[in-house]
Order: sequence, then structure tokens, then C-alpha cells
Amino acid sequence: MGERRGSGTGRRRFLGLAAGAAVGLSACGPGGTPGAAPAASAASAGASAAGGPAPGPSGSRAENERPGDADWKVTQAGPARAIEGFADRVSVLPGEQFGLHVSTTAPGFTVSAYRMGWYGGARARLVWRSERLPGSRQADPTVDQRTRTVRTDWARSTTVDTEGWPEGSYLLRLDAEDGSGQRFVPVTVRSAVTAGRTVIVNAPATWQAYNEWGGYSLYNGPTGGLATRSLEVTFDRPYLYDNGAGLFLVYEAPLIALAEKLGLPLAYTTGVDVARDPALLHGATAVVSLGHDEYWSPEQRQHVTSARDAGTNVAVLGANCCFRRVRFEPSGLGPDRTVVCYKAAYQEDPGYRAGKPATTDFREQPGADPESSLLGVIYDGYPVDAPYVVTEPGHWLFAGTGVKAGDSFPHLVGVEYDRVLTGFPTPRPIEILAHSPVVCDGRRSFADSAYYTVPSGAGVFASGTMRWVESLDANGPGGGRADHGMDAAAGAMTRQVTENLLRAFAAGPAGRSHPAADNVEAVYGKG
Repeated sequence: MGERRGSGTGRRRFLGLAAGAAVGLSACGPGGTPGAAPAASAASAGASAAGGPAPGPSGSRAENERPGDADWKVTQAGPARAIEGFADRVSVLPGEQFGLHVSTTAPGFTVSAYRMGWYGGARARLVWRSERLPGSRQADPTVDQRTRTVRTDWARSTTVDTEGWPEGSYLLRLDAEDGSGQRFVPVTVRSAVTAGRTVIVNAPATWQAYNEWGGYSLYNGPTGGLATRSLEVTFDRPYLYDNGAGLFLVYEAPLIALAEKLGLPLAYTTGVDVARDPALLHGATAVVSLGHDEYWSPEQRQHVTSARDAGTNVAVLGANCCFRRVRFEPSGLGPDRTVVCYKAAYQEDPGYRAGKPATTDFREQPGADPESSLLGVIYDGYPVDAPYVVTEPGHWLFAGTGVKAGDSFPHLVGVEYDRVLTGFPTPRPIEILAHSPVVCDGRRSFADSAYYTVPSGAGVFASGTMRWVESLDANGPGGGRADHGMDAAAGAMTRQVTENLLRAFAAGPAGRSHPAADNVEAVYGKG
């Protein structure tokens, strides 16, 4: 997220996260190596819960026909340190193992692995559950004096074997045996092959950037500002927000549920894996960036751009995407487990001094490369809360919604937003589908949903609002705190548009059947 001067408690409130402090620069305008020996092996101690074989390229429909488990949620979080943990791998291939590092005040605990999806509305299926594992309270974290990175030195509590687990996004629930607490640990069972599939890209680098476990994130330190924030953050610690789930439940799970409900051929990966493997996206029909996917490495951006130029569609269902340029470095537990982002202090970064790209905003020098050249839109600011206003109701993406020109959906634009701004590199032709007036810290602007096509035939859609994925679950009357006041009409509209988008993008290069018709001058005027 772009930073701004002043207290960050409002930002956390807008995000729907725990309150915290953050200060920074003005944002409302463009501008595997195992650890200690395992205490127990869940592979030998645990028991399968109808895991079954991993689904094939079109297996999401069959997978979601299995019974779901509605009791997957954390209902008894308990005190802050009752139980918490992290995985020593951000993602694994089916059949690979990973370690869990758990700290608890209880004498024992169990681990339940839930694959997230649709499952008739249950949203999750229990794939595996461990037997009782011995618990212990592990040491308090330390803070690196130079980078202010929170580090744990926790022993591995158990080893989890994913043999038979279907590809997908998982939440592991830790349950203290005395009922004193529960927490989540996210992990992705990623796809080795994405050809012919729509690729769901989890965004753990952004989850970690906002993670304030241990008192530090890439935004905040003890003083609530840049002076004491971390310059590097590591995956070797639990997530503080949403009972350990990070940003997954708010910004990713609703889209995954919808995509799996549709039965589309899906693949799963993370931004870290896209950065690591230049061939990962070869042959994919579409790549989907979810609700808040801010922190990218140059390699991730290059590989997504290359996929687009080879005919892979790109859907950006959030705002402030691909805004921060980061570098992945190893931690004590394995490669690519440290997210480096010095931001305005990039000259202090030893990596930059050694000739690596500056870990600052993509649009900033040195090496400025505004995100609009890939997304079509550019981040314009926060905080806003505004109606979403339809501009092109006849566009194929609005088919079945019944919308008319000028129809608006309260609260759908927020908390961050993007717009088409041709002063930055902007692919053409590009169509603005919704053009929503906003006021950001007194400055009038617009949030735009936009669609463009390129010579490869790929189509690229950007929602222009961070609340798009959240809105997929909006079913109420609106006006309340839930879903930021978005109502059932907003939810029905975004679900239909997203279904149209996913089905068209899964069919192949969307620009061949749905070429963009440029309307920037008609919307913004000449000049």
C-alpha cells in the first residue's frame, strides 16, 4: 500500500485488519533447509482424512463435489501466545514435506489441514489431521539491529507430509488440547504445471509486508513509523492478522470459492514461485492477481509480462498491485524466505550497493518502470470510500448484470484505488468500463475498471478497487461494518462480472474474441 503522513490506525481500520500505527510518505496521488531436529513427525503420527489423489487440470469440479467441513474456522483464538506457528515452506508440490514450528502454552496440540474452495458453500474440506503432538512454549523472538527484522529460532515441532493432498490454498488450524486457543498457518500446495489452466496466485509477500507479529512490519516499528520499521521481513514467524491467516481470508478466499464453484481448470502458486521459475506460467490460459498483491519482485513482473505477451490473460482483482519492488533472499530456514524492501531508504540496502535493483516503488527512480505498463491502470491513492459507477454497461463483462450507464454501487471503491492515467505508460487500446468519482484527502480523482488487449491476443482486466474480492461475499442490506457496507446488489454484480471474466479468460486469449475498443478520450476528454 502507498504510505501517507499521519497515524496508520485508519489504514488498518480500512483494511479490516487489527489496529496498528503506520506513517510514511504521501499516498493520495500518483507519485528449505530444515531447522532443528523435529520433535515429532506428523507423517507418521497423523492420519489421512480422505485426502485422495491430487486433481488433474480440470479436477476442481470433482474436488468440490466432495463434502465440505463447515467447522474449519477459528472460534476460540484465546490469548495472544496460547498457540501460534508458521510453516518453513511458503509452498510445496503435492507429496512434498514441510516443517511446522509451533509455540504453545498447552501441553499438546493437533493440526488440521483444510483445503480452501467452494464445497457447497462450506468453503473448506478437511484433508488431513494429525494425532496429538507435544507442545512447548518456544523462545521470544529477537530483532536484528541493522534491518529491524523480527527473527524466531523455534525448533521444528512436526513434519507434515502432503502425499495425496490436492493442489490448492490451505489453512492449517492449530488447536491447543486444553481448549486455550486456535490459530491458522497458511500454505500453498502448488501446481507443477499450469498449461491450459487459470492460475491463482497467492500473495504471501504482501501478507508478510503487513505482518506485525513481534512488533515490526515493513510499515511499522515500536514508534509507529518509518524510523523504526523493518527494512526486511521474514516468513520465519507467525502471521498476526486474522488469527494467523495473514491477508488470505479477506483478499483471496472469496475469489477462490467462486472460481472453484465454476469448476474451471485451476492451478495454484504464489508470487514467490512465479518469481523463481521463468517457465511456470508457460501455456497458462490466465493469471489471477487477487485483492491485495502489492509487493512484487522484478522477476515476478517479468514472468507475468512474458506470459501476457505469449497469450496468457491477466486479471487484477484488486488495487495497488505490483507497486513495491522487492527482492527475495534466504533466511535460516531456506531460500526466498526474506522479503527485502527498503523503500525510500534504498541507498542503505547492501544489495542495491552491490548492483541489484533498488527495492523501492516500481514507478520511482532508479530504474523507474510504472506498474501501468502491465496493469493498464496505475495506483492513485488512499483512503477513499466511494460508489462504483458503471460507464460501459454494454460491455461483454457486464453481460447478465442488468446494469445501466450511471448505475452505482455504494462503498465498492475503497480503500485504495487505481485509474487510467495516460501520463504514465498505458497499453492501448484500453476500455474504461467503470469511471467512479472519488475524493482522496480533498483531491478529486477517479477510480477506473479497465480492459485492454495486446497483439498476442491476451486480455488484461483491472478492477481498480481493492474491495473487489471482498465484495464477492457481499449479500446483506449494506450500511453496516461487514463488507464495508457493500450490499447484495454490489455482490451480485461483481460475482456475475467475475464469472464472465473467468470463463472468457479460461477459454484462451480473450482479445481474439473480445478485442478492446479504446474509449479513453470519450471518458476523460482530449488533451
